[in-house]
Amino acid sequence: MGVAVKCMIVFLVFSMTRLMENASAGRELHPLMKPGFNLTARLETDGGVVDCWNALTEIKSCSNEIVVYFVNGTTDIGPPCCKAISMITHHCWASMLTALGFTPDETNILQGYCDASSSSPSSSTSSSAPAATPSVQPPASTHDFMLI
Repeated sequence: MGVAVKCMIVFLVFSMTRLMENASAGRELHPLMKPGFNLTARLETDGGVVDCWNALTEIKSCSNEIVVYFVNGTTDIGPPCCKAISMITHHCWASMLTALGFTPDETNILQGYCDASSSSPSSSTSSSAPAATPSVQPPASTHDFMLI
């Protein structure tokens, strides 16, 4: 092997070593990754995020009520489900419902139904008449949507 080839090999080994050194060099951690950062404590004090995730799981658990409501309009959506829908549409991100497969129109219909049902008189009033069913009805045509 010639001297030129040996020098080239030494140069390449040296260059590769420097490249690997730079690639593996330590860099400052993101503030969320630093020691002493407690993500659990932050989430517990910032209850909004946790409430939004809880509402999302509640909607997933009452998806049958929502599907039947859109298919034939005869089933009432229960208070826990409406509470979750209201939480997401008013305090979280309404677009979270589109992640579950609802269109923006269906999201607006659900929001209107639940807002109307929460503002209707409760059964604890002195009136013996039953509470009126909200007047918000699902659309006449059915939509194909997928629930996760």
